Amino acid sequence: MRKKLLLAAAMLGFMAAKAQDQVSDAAADNDTIGPWTKKGNASLLFNQSTFDNWLAGGENNISGSVGLNYDINYKKGPWSWDNKFIASYGLVKTRNSSFAKKTDDKLEINSVLGKKATERWYYSAFLNFKTQFTKGYNYSTDENGAEIREEYTNILSPGYLLVGPGMMYKKDDNFKINLSPATSKITFVDKNFTLPDEAYFGVKEGESMRYELGFNASAYYKLDVIANVTFENILNLYSNYLEDPQNVDIDYQLNIVMKINRYLTTNVSFQTIYDDNAFKGFQIRQVFGVAVNYGF
Repeated sequence: MRKKLLLAAAMLGFMAAKAQDQVSDAAADNDTIGPWTKKGNASLLFNQSTFDNWLAGGENNISGSVGLNYDINYKKGPWSWDNKFIASYGLVKTRNSSFAKKTDDKLEINSVLGKKATERWYYSAFLNFKTQFTKGYNYSTDENGAEIREEYTNILSPGYLLVGPGMMYKKDDNFKINLSPATSKITFVDKNFTLPDEAYFGVKEGESMRYELGFNASAYYKLDVIANVTFENILNLYSNYLEDPQNVDIDYQLNIVMKINRYLTTNVSFQTIYDDNAFKGFQIRQVFGVAVNYGF
């Protein structure tokens, strides 16, 4: 656990050091376009592979995913209100599988309200909500070798809600850190899925909710590495005061967009999660592909 904390601290330190090199035009923009700024991107990735008498082997498949990353920010006088919406969904169907399987399924909302305390520090109140869109399954085979599936997750099962007061450091819309020492975390589940020994996302058998109180740290850092290549880093850390505070939950996302032209980009998404209530180890998700994009 000490290594995990050191890694998280190093990442925060790296982002803070890099952010000092970035020049912000946010104030000038607000003077000309008003207190609200809105920007976002919708993307579509598609892939198909077919094989016929292909001696090297292969399995016919078709896959696709859609994604949305949208920001709505407000800044006027001492007040700042930052909102980010992230949604993605993907499926893959292979010839030898009985079911189409998800490659991505995520809905996340982040909102931070701040009132300026000093030049770059704000009193803050934040909200983070995460869930998925559709059912998730565990897959196995029966005694005849046929593929079967068992429903394991669904929308709001699990669902995570974090809220709390704190302090936010904000250099500009591309670099900010929020610290909340009194964060309430609520985990929602369908009580019909709960398992003995709190094996279902930490929720006790027969119940539909788990409450935690702890410390939350979140950081956002977006930078242009070179021309037409953007790195977006999102990091969230949470420690539960009420149970095993040394087991820090980690959620880190890296979204890389390499622009080809106005509508085509190469997208790379990486996410790793450590939450011992959900899984005793790191969960890792990677998505890579050429996407059709629409900015708005």
